[in-house]
Amino acid sequence: MIVIGGGLAGLAAGVALADAGWRVRLFEQRPFLGGRATSYVLPDGEHVDNCQHVTLGCCTNLEDFYRRVGASDKIRFFDRLLFLDPQGRRGEMKAGALPAPFHFAGSFASFAPLMLPDKLSIARAMLNIIRHAGSSPDLCEGDGLSMLEWLRRRGQTKRAINRFWRVVLVSALDEELGRTDARFGVDVFWKAFLSNSTGYRVGVPVVPLSSLYHGCKEEIERRGGEVVLRSPVRGLKLESGQLAGVRFDENREESADAYIFAIPHTALAELLPESLKRSDPSLAHLDKIKTSPITGVHFWFDRPVLDEPFVTLLDTTTQWIFNKTALYGGSGGDPKRATDSSEGTQYLQLVISASYDLLQKSREEIIDLCLAEVCHALPKARDAQLLKATVIKEAAATFSPEPGVDRWRPGQSTAIPGLFLAGDWTQTGWPATMEGAVRSGYLAAEALLRSSGAPKTFLRRDLAPDGFIQMWLGGKPASQRREF
Repeated sequence: MIVIGGGLAGLAAGVALADAGWRVRLFEQRPFLGGRATSYVLPDGEHVDNCQHVTLGCCTNLEDFYRRVGASDKIRFFDRLLFLDPQGRRGEMKAGALPAPFHFAGSFASFAPLMLPDKLSIARAMLNIIRHAGSSPDLCEGDGLSMLEWLRRRGQTKRAINRFWRVVLVSALDEELGRTDARFGVDVFWKAFLSNSTGYRVGVPVVPLSSLYHGCKEEIERRGGEVVLRSPVRGLKLESGQLAGVRFDENREESADAYIFAIPHTALAELLPESLKRSDPSLAHLDKIKTSPITGVHFWFDRPVLDEPFVTLLDTTTQWIFNKTALYGGSGGDPKRATDSSEGTQYLQLVISASYDLLQKSREEIIDLCLAEVCHALPKARDAQLLKATVIKEAAATFSPEPGVDRWRPGQSTAIPGLFLAGDWTQTGWPATMEGAVRSGYLAAEALLRSSGAPKTFLRRDLAPDGFIQMWLGGKPASQRREF
């Protein structure tokens, strides 16, 4: 079988099918694997991620994928989240001794960037999520309810929206609250912060992202398959209205018993001929799925300016600052120098999700803006020299989880024999995350195996509830329980 696309979705499908005994041939147009969650080398030799990606404790399928390819030890988990506001107040979120859903009660009560009215409004909304086990009647509105409207209906203060809900959800979903389906936003808090006391833990790669995927190629090739880089698909071969092969450069054709297309939905919409779109109505609406941007800003300072592994800024354009030098073990961004900190330099990566306002700004404007925010938030940066900087814009980094978007997301199976789909934009129950991408790959592999008469399950269940949530759900009738 053939997999088109070497991002997380294609890799997850390829590794799963190779494990099931299929000979997998995976074709990727770029010279490296990982898709939008990868890294590359700058002309001066520095390794940079196209955008900082993290996982959470609730991402069970991404964890399974890393285990399959031998990358689990390249992810470091943190139990503490640090927030800084422009007034210099620090807020910390960390699970305490109380069981879920009250494990954040202590740190939330002392969270300095929020005032008492803000905290009371947030607590009321959280109780609403808990009462409905991560759902509520107004989440089922026909065209979808925006997260911003959901929050307004529950009387959230302006400060609570800007310094709590927006901070978490724009980073998690890569979209502004007014453009986000409330179902996704509520789901983030239910799965990551309420139902389980470890779901919030942040896992950060301690190597450049591309280093996570070496095991994928090895797993596929060890089972007789192959991974071919620099192989963009140029067209499809159709026979009697059916997919009979794919065309590459120099008129090379490849055919297989089955195909999984794991490419961005925008690319798939351009690749599919109208005859195939007419064969499956779900393929005719891919252009209705919008995209949203992420911008990464990379700074190299002549001295350490941040002591934490990462920090979240409030009320600024910059949302997250990651201390890549500390995460890489003092490498300054080069894994080859992972044990050499004698230079005393520090490499920081800044992340701005849903960065619509930055798309038209120049590199210099973005650097000046973000540098001013870093110097304001980190006093040590004010006396440091910025050695170099670079900006990476991903204009179509993810699909936009706008209200009602699920009606346009196709399943992994299609009406076209032998054609399957993978990508976080397919129906996964999750938004555009690495977890969603892996889920789509596993689901595509399962669909293919079902069609061949040899079904197998790869998808992992959500993180099990614990604490009081576990006891509460265990006592509810089966018809009222939320499936995990």
